[in-house]
Amino acid sequence: MKVEYDPKRDLLYLWLKAPGTKATRTKTIAPGVHADFGLEDELIGLEVLDASEVLQDNVQFEVDVDVSGRPLEVS
Repeated sequence: MKVEYDPKRDLLYLWLKAPGTKATRTKTIAPGVHADFGLEDELIGLEVLDASEVLQDNVQFEVDVDVSGRPLEVS
């Protein structure tokens, strides 16, 4: 897992697969939070737009991600 933050764009990206893994689809799962899925519909990462506003002073946040009954694999 890798976390990247771009302070100029206030964008946080949480890689759950190898950084650079290409997304085949993206689903909005909460306002400003997008889940990226790979070729086999596996969750590859989470993107948080306006991260300082979404996270505020919190280091953690919760979102529900429907992975269609498949176990979530994190590498």
